[in-house]
Amino acid sequence: MPSDADQSFVTIVVPALNEERHIVGCLTSLLAAACDVRCEILVVDGGSTDRTVELASGVRATSDVTVSVVHNPKRLQSAAVNMAAGLAAPHSRVLLRADAHAHYPADFIRTAVMALRANGATSVVVPMITEGITPMQRAVAAAQNSRLGNGGSSHRTGGRSGFIEHGHHAVFDLAFFRQIGGYNETFSHNEDAELDIRALRAGGRIWMCREAPVTYFPRGSIVGVARQYINHGRGRARTLLLHRQRPKLRQMAPLAILGACILGFLLALADPRFLGVPLAYLLACLGWGVAASIRARDPALLAMGPAAVAMHLGWAVGFVSEVIRHLFRRAAGGRNVPAADAASLRG
Repeated sequence: MPSDADQSFVTIVVPALNEERHIVGCLTSLLAAACDVRCEILVVDGGSTDRTVELASGVRATSDVTVSVVHNPKRLQSAAVNMAAGLAAPHSRVLLRADAHAHYPADFIRTAVMALRANGATSVVVPMITEGITPMQRAVAAAQNSRLGNGGSSHRTGGRSGFIEHGHHAVFDLAFFRQIGGYNETFSHNEDAELDIRALRAGGRIWMCREAPVTYFPRGSIVGVARQYINHGRGRARTLLLHRQRPKLRQMAPLAILGACILGFLLALADPRFLGVPLAYLLACLGWGVAASIRARDPALLAMGPAAVAMHLGWAVGFVSEVIRHLFRRAAGGRNVPAADAASLRG
């Protein structure tokens, strides 16, 4: 007798922008995972200037799975996923978001779709295990996988499957995704958390499926990590401001670190001993990296400390800058960002 996964046609969307290093590996892993699932794959490209489109177009699809490359004039991931929801085959019932920076295990699609159906969820989120190829990527991965970097985020830590408030997006009930308007296309980052807030308010249920982890490949430079986390901080601030929520305790930690470091530098103008505050933080992160390097016998992990600093301070700077921008917009009579238009997703 066919399983629920067999009965659910899946539209897989891969948002992409200059992903020539990862797109072939991503699509190859998805095709392998799609061998026993009825699905289509849409690579939605935001205007890549490298060989992403060429490489994606050259991936050989199977007889049962089509791979199409679609241009995304809005460039953003949020718009890419919404486009796929609108372009999905008429008989599609499930939308799967796949990051081009990731690799997917052979049973990923079936496991995630069955979790969606078996638990009466409207979306499924999965653990994200970060791995590095280059030495710097390994350091960044170690930072992101540790509590020093993730602060205990649910999709970064172990535990049991169950209903949660937010996680790394994988699978959606397509009808529900369309019903709530999809992603907010004014968000370049943190669109997933913003959607989860609206989903829960609309009666949605988010299932964490620990049995379907994905492997994510991080940025390969400190500058790239800092830029990424600045954008993450801005996105989180926009989400909290839009929905009038308070940051969680683990999200307050980077803000406290940034504030303590700034205060330490300012007070050091009167008494140099206050430089001990930012110095203590820096040494703590560097020491964490040294300890991790010794345990793993991997010299590359010495850069784990600087990577963590870039993550913490980048996120905090992004968050604070967005709050300041919000205050200026309010003073000028501006309004909050709107949600996406559900009508545009009905295909």
